[in-house]
Amino acid sequence: MKAVPQNPVVIIPGVLFWDSLYDIMKDALAEYIPRAKITIAPVSLVDWVGFPPSPEYSTNRVMKALDKSVRDMNKKYPGEPVTLVAHSGGGTVAMVYLLQKPFQGDVYQTGSGIGKLVTLGTPFHTHEHYAKIKTDFIFKYLSSDFFSHYPVVSVVSDKYHGNSQGSFVEKMCYKFYKSVLDEGNLGGDGIVPAKSCFLEGAENVTIADAEHLPTPHTRWYGTKEGVEQWIQWL
Repeated sequence: MKAVPQNPVVIIPGVLFWDSLYDIMKDALAEYIPRAKITIAPVSLVDWVGFPPSPEYSTNRVMKALDKSVRDMNKKYPGEPVTLVAHSGGGTVAMVYLLQKPFQGDVYQTGSGIGKLVTLGTPFHTHEHYAKIKTDFIFKYLSSDFFSHYPVVSVVSDKYHGNSQGSFVEKMCYKFYKSVLDEGNLGGDGIVPAKSCFLEGAENVTIADAEHLPTPHTRWYGTKEGVEQWIQWL
């Protein structure tokens, strides 16, 4: 395996997940780069849901937390572009942030402070309502030259196949995948179909053995075994 770049890393939690769930990913990454160079954007469940509930503005709240983390790392390690590692719907938040266009009143200027985005199980193609607010915005402003400024690596697992007539797990995967795309008989990570994560212009990487949800006793993207499968693209 090639040497792992030593750039600072900001981890972005997925939708409805919060920062402390990603301590295990930070531990796994710390085997490759100094722990001090890894931080998790301070995102809470309330940031995703809102209080009172306003999930349509979750992207704005999470971008604010992300921007603070990036700027802190830029100050701490000047001249070393940050790598964003975003899980699930956190990846589309990161894309909105990097496009540097007004999104529901908010826009951030990232300049040369960010070098790369690695997404883990991020669906760029979906018909889920709140996710589509982000993806519609992304495809409205995304151009081919974006990737020359911010290379994107979209990582997804195809460990589980959906099948409406199969086992209990296969039936559940079928339902999850169909809630993202219009078909469920696909391979994916148990929640997101791999096909939905393929982004034209990005480097699309399919790994064999990772699960989507950051729950105990699973081999999800943030475990030691999960990170080993995508660390070479960091």
